[in-house]
Amino acid sequence: MVDRLHAPAPPDPPPLYRKTDHWFQRASATLLGEVPCKPGCSSCCIGPFPITLLDVQTLQQGLACLPPDHRHRIEQRAIEQTMAMETSFPQLTKTDLLDTWSDQEIDKLATAFHHLPCPALEADGRCGVYQHRPLACRSMGIPTEEQGTAHGACDVQTFIPILRLPAAFREEQDRLAQEEVASLDALRQTTGLTGEEVFLPYGFVPRDKPGLFG
Repeated sequence: MVDRLHAPAPPDPPPLYRKTDHWFQRASATLLGEVPCKPGCSSCCIGPFPITLLDVQTLQQGLACLPPDHRHRIEQRAIEQTMAMETSFPQLTKTDLLDTWSDQEIDKLATAFHHLPCPALEADGRCGVYQHRPLACRSMGIPTEEQGTAHGACDVQTFIPILRLPAAFREEQDRLAQEEVASLDALRQTTGLTGEEVFLPYGFVPRDKPGLFG
């Protein structure tokens, strides 16, 4: 209880993250129950995937506001996962950035560690840093489209949705993606960071230069 009393108040996530939440809520409503996401569902929380340095900054802000014991549990799980990944993929010991990785190499690691839960996934299936989760996590669950065909977005959503997301929502999604690119560029300019993406567990590892993500 003392830790919670002394934990700093969590900052609001950046505007882009709140906009993405709002987009998901409205997009989900238009699909009339075809989005399976609900509290405790964690199908999309298993297996590593790339996140941007913008997500890393947001995760680090969320971790900083957790009670120390809670934060350390998440960080320790992340450290154990990244150590295992570096044993199988030694190039990660030089840099965790994925700038030089091909899509095939990223898929190979994701397949090799497909069983790993997100370091922030709690025993009850909830996210330990929910308010500061990555952008991909905020939009996951909306059916995807490829060449005019709609597909379920995850293993739980295995059917082909009857309702198609209106074009206006797809256009808004594209605008959010453009805003993400601009926000990432701005972050790199103000912090001196280089690179774009890392695998999810690296977003939870204590940073060598915490001031860059403070």
